[in-house]
Amino acid sequence: MTMSVEQLCSLPETALVGAYAEARRRYAEKKFERDTQRARLEWMRAKLFVNTQGNVTERKMAVDVSEELARKGQEVREMTRDLDMLRIDVDVIDTMIRLRGTQGATRVHVEEAVEKPVEEPDGE
Repeated sequence: MTMSVEQLCSLPETALVGAYAEARRRYAEKKFERDTQRARLEWMRAKLFVNTQGNVTERKMAVDVSEELARKGQEVREMTRDLDMLRIDVDVIDTMIRLRGTQGATRVHVEEAVEKPVEEPDGE
């Protein structure tokens, strides 16, 4: 986090909401980047499995011992750690907003967001 908790407490509400929006944007960008790398890693594993000669066990062993795939896997794990740290930043800022009494990011379920049709009384 670029700011300490004490600095977040002293920020005006508009700046705090701006920091929250910025943290959410960074989180979304990093999550997209991590998911893209994860998909590439799975594609590389599948490609190596298909292109390797031998039975299924030998193919799986070739995928498991590949140094290139191991490096990519480590990169994805590091990206996941960074993503978790960004999520903590978002949660801390959200908590600060909630502690001030303003409405933070409310979590609305899809079922709750759909409005029910209003029944009109019969005109008898």
